Amino acid sequence: MVDSAMVAGKVAVVTGAGGGIGREIALLMARHGAKVVVNDIGASLSGDGRSAGPAEQVVGEIRALGGEAVASTDSVADPASAERIVGSALAAFGRIDCIVNNAGILRDRIFHKMSVDDWDSVLKVHLHGAFFVSRAAAPHFKEQGSGSMIHMTSTSALIGNFGQANYSAAKLGITALSKSIALDMQKFGVRSNCIAPFAWSRMTSNIPAETPAEQARVERLKQMTAAKIAPLAVFLASDAAGSVNGQVFTVRSNEIFLMSQPRPVRSVHRAEGWTPESIAQHAMPALQASFFALERSGDVFCWDPV
Repeated sequence: MVDSAMVAGKVAVVTGAGGGIGREIALLMARHGAKVVVNDIGASLSGDGRSAGPAEQVVGEIRALGGEAVASTDSVADPASAERIVGSALAAFGRIDCIVNNAGILRDRIFHKMSVDDWDSVLKVHLHGAFFVSRAAAPHFKEQGSGSMIHMTSTSALIGNFGQANYSAAKLGITALSKSIALDMQKFGVRSNCIAPFAWSRMTSNIPAETPAEQARVERLKQMTAAKIAPLAVFLASDAAGSVNGQVFTVRSNEIFLMSQPRPVRSVHRAEGWTPESIAQHAMPALQASFFALERSGDVFCWDPV
């Protein structure tokens, strides 16, 4: 059953692991020797409803392979519930070594039609959930002097997309959260990194496919299976990734990208300072050549996946 000893003896919590990317990560963690807490509330894509079925099914798959796993149906969107998720790892396996913040929902709306509930619900699961689970694990990681946090971000946040202000804001917030965790906890041997996955899953199955360009994009996505994301997550959970901290990666089929992080691009200055008029006449014309276009993720990653 074990493919290697890459994460042998480690205990990993994978949220949103009842299907898609989370399921593939949970299965590969187990194949490489980890004991896994499979967390999933069994909700719909929009976050409605609950069922223990998806988490229990993945636990069954892991056990059938000879691995060790337990199910958790607590929500990441509540701090007490997140504590129970981490507590289930301690109760079942006596420790915790890795968390994968993968749980998520979608409430896509064009911005002027987005409701407060659409906004709040998505941020609670993605951003608040990543914080709550990470915060619950942090004291245990600090005490043992080791731990890996892996957070799922998105190129919708890093680059842009239509109709996803809530999702993009949450996912970009997660990248900043990850960097802050990496800075704050590096002295305790704790690492924090992000993955922006390209994969055809329930989370991407509602992408519009009305125009020929949109249909071509969907066909490209269908080539990128969720299983392609899991190897990087297993690596980041392992001791082999000891020097990898505070980074953002994108996985696109067989491609792995290291993503840039915001840095100064160009500057202008005036010894006497700026006025609104001199900004209009000098600063903006000088800077404009370096402006970023209003691109979407598909505009930047526009070639067929390898």
